[in-house]
Amino acid sequence: MSNSWVKSFKRTPFFLRLRRRFHRPSREVRDADPMRLSMKSFGHRLALDLTRNLAATDTSGEPRHRGLGSKACTQGDVESPWFAHWCRELHIAPAYHRKIWEYAFLLQVLHERDMLRPGRTGLGFGCGEEPIASYLASRGVGATATDLAPDEARGRGWMETGQHTTQRDMALRPDLVSREAFERHVDFAFVDMTDIPASLDGKYDFCWSLCAFEHLGNVEAGLRFVEQSMRSLRPGGIAVHTTEFNFLCTDDTIDEGSTVLFLAKHFAGLAARLERAGHRVGTLDLDVGDGVVDRYVDVPPYEWNPVPQARWNTGTVHLKLSLGAYPTTSFGLVVEKG
Repeated sequence: MSNSWVKSFKRTPFFLRLRRRFHRPSREVRDADPMRLSMKSFGHRLALDLTRNLAATDTSGEPRHRGLGSKACTQGDVESPWFAHWCRELHIAPAYHRKIWEYAFLLQVLHERDMLRPGRTGLGFGCGEEPIASYLASRGVGATATDLAPDEARGRGWMETGQHTTQRDMALRPDLVSREAFERHVDFAFVDMTDIPASLDGKYDFCWSLCAFEHLGNVEAGLRFVEQSMRSLRPGGIAVHTTEFNFLCTDDTIDEGSTVLFLAKHFAGLAARLERAGHRVGTLDLDVGDGVVDRYVDVPPYEWNPVPQARWNTGTVHLKLSLGAYPTTSFGLVVEKG
């Protein structure tokens, strides 16, 4: 068959129709990006509009005891008085953002377990530049903030995004605590979360980590960290850890890599392991909420401004987001040492 015949055939109406049918993306595929942008814009705008109402939440007095156990981040939590209270305490504007929820969840759990009074001591893992150590110091609580040694953290993206700290002063928040109180109550150490040193065993009333143990390489390494973190506690001590929850799948997930996503079965299996070791796990509440913001699953890019001139674009807002095409949210684990 000559090349000239092939070239002639490719110019026929029949061939052109075939090429359009089989090689041109369908209308649905071509519309996917505009649809994605439209949904992201709508969800982002709606969450920001709802955020304006959060400032009206009453935060007078101490937050009520809610009996928080192990649970997922929800819109209902963000709209609660206890969430607003801890935002005020941390000097953070209330917003529908799961990272703020993690701060508030941690402090509410510690408050309910009488851990926020002078003389208590806590150990933080993978602290980065979070404000928790400074806030604890402002309450007279001793805190050991830890992070991975710089040589091991370099190149993983944490140092570039404020998720890693190399010295104690990087955890200082002058708006929350005086330098004198900070230096009196906060110390710092390099700790590998996969190899917690025995020198920390039994020294603390509570320990915590905020979205850190999903970065240990695989699912089992994360679960093992939670078990090993219990060694640092005195009897009756409290561990509070938040992590990634792949809430729509039962088996399919990201189970190894720089960020893994935990399933409900992983939390259930971990709870059984901890209870066999004599610890008490806060009741697993897997409900991810049914509010309109709960139903908004954000997609990359997360730091996003579609119209820079628009006044309503004030930053990222989401409680749920897509990681590796899996809808995920934050999940908090609460464990009492037996």
